[in-house]
Amino acid sequence: MVFNENNKAIYLQIADKICDDIMLGTLKEGDRIPSVREYAASLEVNANTVMRSYEFLERNGIIFNRRGIGFFIEKEADETIRKMRKETFFSGECDYFFRQLMTLGISPEELAQLFNKYLNDNKK
Repeated sequence: MVFNENNKAIYLQIADKICDDIMLGTLKEGDRIPSVREYAASLEVNANTVMRSYEFLERNGIIFNRRGIGFFIEKEADETIRKMRKETFFSGECDYFFRQLMTLGISPEELAQLFNKYLNDNKK
C-alpha cells in the first residue's frame, strides 16, 4: 500500500483501504480480516498503527472482534461506510466542490452532463 502525503493519518488511510475493499466487494459481510500482525507485516507498518485502524473501524460499526478468533466484517458494513462517507462529503468536501463549480461558472446542466459521461465511462 502506498500512503499519501496528504496530512491524513496513516491509520485512517488503512481504514479507508479496508472500507474501499468492503465497498468493492473484495471483503464481504462476515469475512475475517487479517490479524493485526499479519496486516501490519503486509503493509510494512507498526502493529499499533493497524490496531488503531481496527479500533476506529470497530467504533464505527464496520468490523467486530471475536476474542481469540479475530476481526470480522460487520453486517451491512457497506451501508455504514456509505453513510459515513456521505456525511463527510456533505459536511466538508461538498462546500468546496460547489464553490469551485460556482467560481468556474459550471452550470447544473453542464455538471449533470459531465457526471453522466463519467458514469458511462466507468461502468463495471
